[in-house]
Amino acid sequence: MLRSIIHDGEEGHGMPLLGTLAGGVGAILLAIGAANGTGVLAVVGGIVLAVALSATVVLDHIGIDYDVYRRLDDLEKK
Repeated sequence: MLRSIIHDGEEGHGMPLLGTLAGGVGAILLAIGAANGTGVLAVVGGIVLAVALSATVVLDHIGIDYDVYRRLDDLEKK
């Protein structure tokens, strides 16, 4: 089911889902590291969270905007 959402989702929310899930994992690692006083785990969680949030924006752009621009280019060729 997740694979079909990622590859065949018409609403454009499939690909950014991967970044959002990774961001959730990073946030959980950050919270656990901060609660336990484990500096390394908190730093790793923060890095994972930051990279995942950036990846979500990029994946959203690739998943939605590129398809829109391709369709516009096809219309201009007609």
